This record gives sequence, C-alpha cells and structure tokens, in this order.
Amino acid sequence: MLKSLSISNYALIDQLYLQPSKGLSMITGETGAGKSIMLGAVGLLLGNRSDTKVLLHEDRKCVVEGVFEIGEYGLRDFFEQEELDYEDTCIIRREISPGGKSRSFVNDTPVLLDSLKVLGAKLMDVHSQHDTLQLGEGSYQLALVDAFAQTKDERGFFLKCFKSYRTAKIKFEELKQKALELQKEADFNQFQLDELSALSLMPGEQSELESTQEVLENAEEIKLKINEMLALFQEEQFGVIQGMGQILHGMQSLERLAHKFSELKERFQSVFIEVKDLVETLGDEESKVEIDFGKLDQIRERLSRIYQLQKKHGVATVEDLMNIESDLADKVFQFQNLDESLSTAEKELKENQEAMIKAGALLTKKRVSCFPSFEKELQGLLSGLGMENARIQLEHKLISPIASGLDEVELLFSANKGGIPQPLKKVASGGEFSRLLFAIKYLMADKMALPTLIFDEIDTGISGEVALQMVRMMKEIASRHQVICITHLPQVAAKGELHFFVFKDNSSDKTVSKIKLLSHEERISELAKMIAGANPSASAVESARELLLN
Repeated sequence: MLKSLSISNYALIDQLYLQPSKGLSMITGETGAGKSIMLGAVGLLLGNRSDTKVLLHEDRKCVVEGVFEIGEYGLRDFFEQEELDYEDTCIIRREISPGGKSRSFVNDTPVLLDSLKVLGAKLMDVHSQHDTLQLGEGSYQLALVDAFAQTKDERGFFLKCFKSYRTAKIKFEELKQKALELQKEADFNQFQLDELSALSLMPGEQSELESTQEVLENAEEIKLKINEMLALFQEEQFGVIQGMGQILHGMQSLERLAHKFSELKERFQSVFIEVKDLVETLGDEESKVEIDFGKLDQIRERLSRIYQLQKKHGVATVEDLMNIESDLADKVFQFQNLDESLSTAEKELKENQEAMIKAGALLTKKRVSCFPSFEKELQGLLSGLGMENARIQLEHKLISPIASGLDEVELLFSANKGGIPQPLKKVASGGEFSRLLFAIKYLMADKMALPTLIFDEIDTGISGEVALQMVRMMKEIASRHQVICITHLPQVAAKGELHFFVFKDNSSDKTVSKIKLLSHEERISELAKMIAGANPSASAVESARELLLN
C-alpha cells in the first residue's frame, strides 16, 4: 500500500506531497493542471526511463519518493535475492540529476532499473484509458486465465517438467552432434591410438634412452679413458694411490712428532679415502660400459619413433604423448559406447517429454475448464457497466511446448448484439476498452495480487448509471485493495474516502502544479464546479451535497 508520495522539481511540480487513503482516494482537477504529470512521476518509481527535460529547475535534481507498506505482500525472497535490507515499510526513491544521471534506491540502497521494475510491478498497477496494448497481448490474456483458474501449482509443475525436458533435449542433441564428430574421426583416432599404444611409453624414458644412447655411442672411448685413468691411479711403483699412501705415512709420522699436524693428517686422510672411492667407482663404471651395437640400434630406432610422433603431434615430451594417448583412448571408448549413451539419452528425453506433455495436459484442462465461468462473469460485469449486448469468448489453441505451457489463448470481444466476437484490436473502441479493462481489473483484483491500483480517467466515455455502477465496483475493490482514481466525473469523485484537487499556481515566476486535500465544504464546492462549471448554481451545490451523502 502506498502510504505517501513526494515529488520535487518534476515538470510543472515544484513540491508535491500526497497521503492517499487505505481505501479509495479520488483526484480531480482541470485539464492540464498536472494530474497526468503526477502519474509520470509515479512511473519513475515503477522503473520507467527518465529524461532531464522533466526538470522544472534545470540546476536542481528531481526527486520522487514513495513510502510503501509491504508487510503482507510476501516480498522477503525478492529482497534477499536482490541483497536488499527488508523492512515492512519500504522507501523507493528515484533521482534525476541536472546532468541527466538517474539513480534508483530501495531503502537507501542503490538498485538497477530492471530490479526497480520488478519491485514496482508488485506494488502498483497504473491503468489509464490509453493503456490497451497489454490487454491485446496473448501472454497477458493467458496470465488472466491462469489467475482466474488458479493454476499456480499446475503451471509450476509444468515449468519444472519443461525445464527437465529441455535439459534432456540439449543433452541428447549434444550427444548426437558429438556422435557425428566422433564418427568422422573414429578411424583416424583409432589409428593414432594404435600408433601410440604400440610404443608402450613410460614416464621419463626419453631422457633415460638419450643418456644410454650417449654412452653406447662413445663406449670404446669411454672405456679407454677410464682405463688410462685407472692405470695412473693404480700403477704399483708410481701410481697416485701408491704415492698418496706414502704421503699419508709421512703425515702420520709428523703427527707423532708434533700434535699440531694432527688436523692436516685428518684432512689428507679424508682426501685419500675419497680418491680411493673415486677409483673404485671408475672401475665399476668401466665394467658397466658395454660395446653393444645391437642395443644401440634398438635405442636409436625407439628414440627416432618417439621424435617422429612428437613432431607429428606438435609436442616435446613423452608425457605429452601419453596425455594425447589418454585423450584418444577416451574418444575411442566414447565412440565404442556411443550407441548405448545415445539410447540412454533418447530414453531420458522421451520420458521427460511424456511427463511434460502429461503436465501440460493437466494445465490445459484446468485452464479450459474456467472458460465458461470467466466469460459469464466478465459478460455480467460488462452488462452492469451498460454493455448489455457485449459478448466475451476465449479462443484456445494447442501449441508446441513453451515455458508457459501448451496453450495459446485469445480473448475475443463483441460489443453489439448479434456481433461475432473478434480479437480486441479489431473491434473495441476507446470507451468500450475502458469498461472492458475496468471489468477485468475488478474481476482480477484479488486473484492477481494487485496491492495498489491507480485508475487514470478510466471512466472516460461513460456517465449516469454506468458511472455509478463503476464507482460502486471501485469501492468494492477498495475494501480489499488501495485504489487511487483520477476522474472527471462528479458522481465518481464523490465516492472517495479522500478527495485531492490538482491545480495550477501562477503566483511565482513559473507556473507550478500543486495538490490539495479537500475538506468537506471544499469537496462540495469542487463537485458543484464539476457539475455546472466555474460558477455553480445553488442547485448544483445542492446536487453536490447529495452526491456526498448518497
């Protein structure tokens, strides 16, 4: 419910503050006084686009703020989803700077315009005599049927089935596409896999093979060099080992003569041990080196094959080749098991499709079952609004599955006796549309959860008993919802709990629009002017009093 509305620096409005009734509030005023301007400002709170041309004073920002009571609207999930602080009293503010920048706030937290639109649609429904495009849209007409038939559960279940079907279909289509690709590559993948598998590659073997190859290729020279060194070390009379043994003996003698040479002896002894160990290692290495041209040829051949495959696949290591082999093995496995995977996916798709069609059929049944009562109730309302010969007909057509179901609904209308109902865009006039739209709003007010309804001269083109019936229906809506009505009819304006008057003020250098809550006597005066003009007669004043009393 809208608790208050404040507007500053918007079009002809310098400052405006409005506190509507919880029930039915009426707004009147002369043509051009600013009633529609006020609705334009409300539209900013609902997420409509802004324009710097609306600034009354170009050096000041425009601010429109609405305070709403939302405790009963079940909006906590929306606020959590948008990461907004929730309070039962919600403040929506829209600012337009002189530079043209527009900002939106919910409870002082900046929000995107799209989020504001979603929230605004849950708080207010603004409807004017010119707002006919929405009613002509099939999606809106289907939403009317769903609201009337109370299909929330069935539609939710269908949507769940539809999403499962769509997921299964995407999976099946992707598998089919993958099957085509694998089919084209199957033989080549198998050939490449066989080629790699035949090598039985092992991690790290390339460097090991290259090292072994290096030794085998130089085996004779390696053995010769090692033996030459061993001879120098091990020669009985003049070998290094023999000489170092003699030196160690001398060091031991020095140690006995003077303790200070003990450290030098220990150091030399360590070197001597290390040299002897080195000689033993050289001997071991020499014995390991073999001159084996057959083995060398085998290693050269294997390395050559590895190098060829690396060049072919554009990689540099055996590990890269092994990764490629693994990927190829996966592709070959997938291809070999493709029929089973496709069969499973197709079965899942069929099951999900059947479940979706079944859910869609239940939704269709519930929708179609409400057609007679929807048509009857709407025709009854139109009859009470002076359209006794109006005919309403809902036309249904089954369509391919979409998120909303299997149904396409079109509202057909005829205003004249004997007329064949046709699509709204073809047959309804402005006045007829006003009454039809109002009747639909009346019928759907509770079912579509419309917290605050604003009617902008929806009574255009009607008068007399029809106008009285319309305002009676408004009062009934207002017993359950907040209703704000902009009207030009005195018999409608008289039935509001509150009556606001919009007028132009020319007292300053710029004409501005203002709004005033009328007292009882001021209401009588305004209603009399609406009946008889600027200078109402005594009888017009009396008629105004009677309108307020009845």
